[in-house]
Amino acid sequence: MDRLPWTRFHWMIVVGLGVSWILDGLEIQLVSLVGNVLKEPETLHLSTSQVGLMASVYLGGEVVGALVFGRLTDRLGRRSLFIVTLLVYLLASGLAGLSWDITSLLIFRFIAGMGIGGEYAAINSAIDELIPSRYRGRVDIGVNGTYWAGALIGSAVGLVFLNKDIVPIEWGWRLCFLIGPVMGLVIIYLRRHIPESPRWLMTHGRVEEAERTVDSIEETVRRQGGELRKVGDDEAIEVVDYPPVTYREIARVMLRDYRSRSFLGFSMMVTQAFLYNAIFFTYALVLKSYFGLNDSSVALYFFPFAIGNLAGPLLLGHLFDTVGRRKMILGTYTLSAVVLFITALLFNAGALNAASLTGLWCVVFFFASAGASSAYLTVSEIFPIELRGQAISFFFAISQLTGGVIAPFLFASLIGTGDNPARGPLTVGYIVGAAVMLAGGIIAWVFGVDAEGKSLENIAKPLSSTGGSTRFQGATPRVPRTERPEP
Repeated sequence: MDRLPWTRFHWMIVVGLGVSWILDGLEIQLVSLVGNVLKEPETLHLSTSQVGLMASVYLGGEVVGALVFGRLTDRLGRRSLFIVTLLVYLLASGLAGLSWDITSLLIFRFIAGMGIGGEYAAINSAIDELIPSRYRGRVDIGVNGTYWAGALIGSAVGLVFLNKDIVPIEWGWRLCFLIGPVMGLVIIYLRRHIPESPRWLMTHGRVEEAERTVDSIEETVRRQGGELRKVGDDEAIEVVDYPPVTYREIARVMLRDYRSRSFLGFSMMVTQAFLYNAIFFTYALVLKSYFGLNDSSVALYFFPFAIGNLAGPLLLGHLFDTVGRRKMILGTYTLSAVVLFITALLFNAGALNAASLTGLWCVVFFFASAGASSAYLTVSEIFPIELRGQAISFFFAISQLTGGVIAPFLFASLIGTGDNPARGPLTVGYIVGAAVMLAGGIIAWVFGVDAEGKSLENIAKPLSSTGGSTRFQGATPRVPRTERPEP
């Protein structure tokens, strides 16, 4: 798989699988816009706390879905799960548009969140295992960054469907929940043509199916004009049929055998989630409290903010494959921290207006968005294939719970009140956020893995690997592992 040239086959993988991040950005943005509408008597007449609960329930669904489907994708396969999780999302999000009260809405939002959370584990695993190693970094980072493309689509849709002069208020919010399923129906057709990961098949004893899948992929690449080099004997590894890993074994691998990599993944995911959720979920409050903007004006300021977030991963992604993982992670985390620190000082001095603050946020998150995407890339490629999906889900759950719960509450409490709110507490918060990002970059430099251009099997040897030069042996009992690779 790593020797394949880039062809239309790989574009099909990127489009067919990468849409999950777009859908999540779309969902988050639409729900934030729909919240105020759902408080109206003509809709569900929710309270402010119920609107907040709707967002929390979706987040909780993502965490549960990541953990449940993450384990299943390691046991049942990538393809089975990225079909199932998309169907779960399509059904639940569509039904949310038919909700008749707060209870039904919360149930459907939780299930939709489960589908998207499960997507992250299955999708990132499949992309890593199907994309050639020399392109893996830019593809992963670019795909993860398209979350903001979804957010932009959600904002544009909201401006139309939630405009009472265009669509009746009782129908507009329902239509918003149908946009994602409509996009998903188109994508599910593409996913039907994406094969199972040959790596997953090989390590689960399905060697003949793996060989047929590789033959089919290679034939597709040749038809599309790609030339294939021969595979040398030194690139082969010997694997045995390996039973599904237990939770105890996962704990042993992540907390003992790969403990420094686990610390790396935890640090990167938590630091980027802390910064993102701290700034993003208080962005509107800051613009309204300190600069007097109304809701409609705040919505317009979101567009340049989202464009900066989208541009970073797309423009910087290839450097993670050429300059290198550790250098780029340190660079993006550090630059975002430095610009955030400068922003904090200017904000405290009263030297910024709404436009200049937004401009600085665009610069901060141009770098931070690429860094955040690299966190997902890192946790998806530094652990053995047998538990890759579960590793992604664990770190995703941790980042969502820490960044999604702690940071927004903390930063919202730092925003002053009154006609001339105090800037000092929020300034301190911004400086803390900059320090957190800087720490994440330094940790990545010290504990990071130079994974650019390397096969996944060279980055983290499969648990089913026994060394040697044969591609596969038949089913054998579980073999005790006496050596485990450290980073």
